[in-house]
Amino acid sequence: MRGPGNDGSSGSTDAPSTPVAESATRVSLREATLVWTKIGLLGFGGPAGQIALMHRILVEEKRWIDETRFLHALNFCMLLPGPEAQQLATYVGWMLHRIRGGLIAGTLFILPGFVVILALSYLYVTSGSLPFVQGLFVGLKAAVVVIVLQAVIRIGRRSLRSASAVGLAVVAFLAMFVWKVPFPYVVLFAGAAGALIARVSPGVETDTNEAADSAKTEGMGYVIRIVAVFGTLWLAPTLVLLATLGPEDVFSNIAVFFSKMAVVTFGGAYAVLAYVSQEAVVTYNWLAPGEMIDGLALAETTPGPLILVTEFVGFIAAWRNPGTLSPEWAAVLGGGLTTWVTFVPSFLWIFAGAPYIERLRHNRVLASALAGVTAAVVGVIVNLALWFSTHALFSAVTSYRIAGAMLEVPVIASVQISSVLITLVAAVLAFRFGASLLTTLAVSGVLGVAAYVL
Repeated sequence: MRGPGNDGSSGSTDAPSTPVAESATRVSLREATLVWTKIGLLGFGGPAGQIALMHRILVEEKRWIDETRFLHALNFCMLLPGPEAQQLATYVGWMLHRIRGGLIAGTLFILPGFVVILALSYLYVTSGSLPFVQGLFVGLKAAVVVIVLQAVIRIGRRSLRSASAVGLAVVAFLAMFVWKVPFPYVVLFAGAAGALIARVSPGVETDTNEAADSAKTEGMGYVIRIVAVFGTLWLAPTLVLLATLGPEDVFSNIAVFFSKMAVVTFGGAYAVLAYVSQEAVVTYNWLAPGEMIDGLALAETTPGPLILVTEFVGFIAAWRNPGTLSPEWAAVLGGGLTTWVTFVPSFLWIFAGAPYIERLRHNRVLASALAGVTAAVVGVIVNLALWFSTHALFSAVTSYRIAGAMLEVPVIASVQISSVLITLVAAVLAFRFGASLLTTLAVSGVLGVAAYVL
């Protein structure tokens, strides 16, 4: 089979020779770019909704990769710091068209949301209220509830094929939903459990030592180049700002803080939010607690990764501390700088690690460990889906502590009737009539605006 470079999309020196998606030779770079644009524009609902969207389009509709490859890539991305959905898009783009494809996929996954958050952040600081837009997003969030539910059902059916897998999914869900166990610990436990299952179960170990040694020999130069190029792109702006403006300047603080966040925050956007909120509100005093919640609401209801809430934080911080710039230009620079140092490391992790993960895909112990992570991911997605649905359909939740467990329960009196009705309509469209994603989102968005007007 021809490699991706043969279609003119990438050169042969992009990476060590590795397996790529089975249908890569049938996917032109132009077609892939159009699809990644579509995913970027429709990527509502945070990581759960975006993973569901990519699964539906890439696996079920386009059939560019199969279920196993999708989950294998997802497992690897869940182990990395940073936004797992954007990293998954980058990984699949890399499988199809190597570095060029990964850059296009990862960038287009971010770009629409970046532009929308930039515009809404400006409207927020100048007008303070976006009721009409909020009506639209209420409808879109209702549709995302259904999209996420579809993903849970589909991925669960295909990945939970044994009692041990079901058990790991249940444990992962309970650990995060009830006991609030940090995501990295859940993933490490699931991976260790999967590896242990492979060790104690009968089967023939696939010998990939030779392939791994070959990867080290062939790929070291490639990894060095990737680290040099993307490490420079990531850290150079921070170093320049520190050298020219000093460590106390707001832009230096933004660059340093969000660069650090990109390295230490595992578990995706939901795991990051508490950390960012505390630092932005308490440590740096960039914005008030209520404003942080407003920023999260904007990020939740716009396309793109939920972690784009950091763009809102950077925008507000620079707007209020513009230095010699106008507030408008300072805010744009602050939002752009935040986005840059948040997402460039994701390209580094994927491009440096994906070739090796692909090489070891048939290693039995590693495959079993990642299968354990897959099972846990189902539980994680259920947790995210429940969290997102609760906040989409109710305006308030209350917490109960029972025997060391912390349960968040929606306040029934705070139910959003319009959101519930729109969700029911979206569910009928999706499950009963098999409506397309665009149709479901469009109808839900129109109903959300109508509910606001009425």
